[in-house]
Amino acid sequence: MSDSPGRAPDPMTPVTWADPVRGAAFEAWLAAVAPAHDLAPHTLRIASADASFRRYLRVDTSGGNGSLIVMDAPPERENCEPFVRIAALLNGAGLRAPQVLAWDEPLGFMLLTDLGQRTMMDVIDRDDASVNLALYQRAIDALVTWQRASRAGVLPAYDEALLRRELALFPEWYVARHRGVELTAAQSAVLQRSFDLIVQNNLAAPTVFVHRDFMPRNLMVHPADASGALGVLDFQDAVYGPITYDIASLMRDAFLSWDEEFVLDITVRYWQQARAAGLLTPDSPGGWGEDFGAFYRGVEWMGLQRHLKVAGIFARLTLRDGKPKYLADAPRFIGYIRATAGRYRELAPLLRLVDEIEGTQAGSGWAFGRV
Repeated sequence: MSDSPGRAPDPMTPVTWADPVRGAAFEAWLAAVAPAHDLAPHTLRIASADASFRRYLRVDTSGGNGSLIVMDAPPERENCEPFVRIAALLNGAGLRAPQVLAWDEPLGFMLLTDLGQRTMMDVIDRDDASVNLALYQRAIDALVTWQRASRAGVLPAYDEALLRRELALFPEWYVARHRGVELTAAQSAVLQRSFDLIVQNNLAAPTVFVHRDFMPRNLMVHPADASGALGVLDFQDAVYGPITYDIASLMRDAFLSWDEEFVLDITVRYWQQARAAGLLTPDSPGGWGEDFGAFYRGVEWMGLQRHLKVAGIFARLTLRDGKPKYLADAPRFIGYIRATAGRYRELAPLLRLVDEIEGTQAGSGWAFGRV
């Protein structure tokens, strides 16, 4: 997972610069690119910021024909090359992703097409899941389109080393630094055995392009697009890995939880489309192409890895980066972790350990639950 963005509305918030030298360099760059793209520099304002060191600015075109986005990504903090490369992959696959119109690589300034101001999260009805069925169907359509373009050797591998580095964020940042818990040797052994099982299960999955943060906050709804296709953002950490990752991200969201009935409904629809697209076949490992129950188990195990990782990331964002708003959603991830660990006998030791860390007790029942 990338450090997920927290997007904000687009008021006419003026742009300020902590570094006057960088601010002056930006003004010179914007003035240079403005004529070719018909920009009105006086309309520049903050569009959104995310959990990394990037921020996004919006600028209108002087002809009144819409707006464009400027990415401000200090090169000593952010490498924009993956963004540019993966944006081209997405657009080449037929998805709505930002197009790079200008890029000053040494300075870290980029001009992009604007996918609009409303995210999928902005238009979701949180009180009635069924109202959102068509919206989630559009998300599935985008996901399957992305995965159908998959080919090996194009994106970094989501391999065992990366899976384990991500899982290590949980004991380091969430357990030790956030909770202040020093694990005993026995507890560390339980965690390591659980991680071994999680990695083993997830590496058995068929491999595709993985967005790695495919969730409503990163999907854009543009009313002017007659096709209804959702725009896709925050893709710069994409990898080649388990087919289960992005559907787990979509339905076990960092900032929104659904009852399992709706989760199952959407996941079944995705599974059917993935089979029709040839992404899952009768020969797929574990019988995933024929047995939805087996596939859903794979989604849960993939989601478990993501939730452990994100709990660690959110703790790190608070404790290292001074962004405490993310940790407020940590209970949602602990809820996801406990729900999944409670389903599978081999994960019972992990559930007990999490309960020890949290000071809670395991409950009974099988409900996925809302957090």
